[in-house]
Amino acid sequence: MTDARQVWALGDFPRIARETISGTGDLLVAECGVQAGQRVLDVAAGSGNVALPAARAGARVIASDITPELLAAGRADAEAEGLRLHWVEADAQALPFDDDAFDVVLSSFGAMFAPDHVRTAGELTRVCRPGGTIGMVNWTPQGWAGRFFATVSAFAAPPPPGAQPPVLWGDEAHVRGLFGARVSTLRAEPRTLAIEHFEAPIDLVTYYRANFGPVIATYAALGDDPERVAALDAALLDFATQTNLDPDGARWELEFLLVVAQAAPSA
Repeated sequence: MTDARQVWALGDFPRIARETISGTGDLLVAECGVQAGQRVLDVAAGSGNVALPAARAGARVIASDITPELLAAGRADAEAEGLRLHWVEADAQALPFDDDAFDVVLSSFGAMFAPDHVRTAGELTRVCRPGGTIGMVNWTPQGWAGRFFATVSAFAAPPPPGAQPPVLWGDEAHVRGLFGARVSTLRAEPRTLAIEHFEAPIDLVTYYRANFGPVIATYAALGDDPERVAALDAALLDFATQTNLDPDGARWELEFLLVVAQAAPSA
């Protein structure tokens, strides 16, 4: 079975992040009020969609991710900009940092993919100081991304026992239940971003098939079954066509949940 490190190393996720979700990093940094000198952790950072904007704001940033190839890409981008931050290989479910180590803990479409939601929420709050800020952007179950993952997962191997669907992190009630009394306040707001740099739905399908690790891994697992490969091709094209909002071109709106919480004060 291909593990998460291998899956996210497939294709070119840094390109996808740069071309589709880059604005959410700046949004999260602004909504969480990241300031110069603060200790900031980006969990499941990928290639630094949040870590780089936080570093530009002058924060002292650590970017952690389970996939070293993504960290290497982020490190190269940071060096090209002259930004100084640390890159640490780490699992969001078992972060190698002390309790209360950070003023702000962030995650942009990252920690949501860790299979154990309870453990992940516990780690996000554990490493955040009392009164500090926890900020996330997560895909919603009912939005474009939730439907996209449902389309792909219908052709994928079953998830490991006990793994929860990532898009549950985009459900406000689920997130409130995960954090519970470990946060004193929690604000959750649905937002959208647009994808509009393709000419037609087939271009979007081709793009994700070539660059997005979970899609690449699903196709690879179907490699000896041409009928299933053709069925996945058709399902993705049907999905892209049905969700296209521009009948004369190509435009999609992706819904996500912005979450900003304050860690509860110490007892």
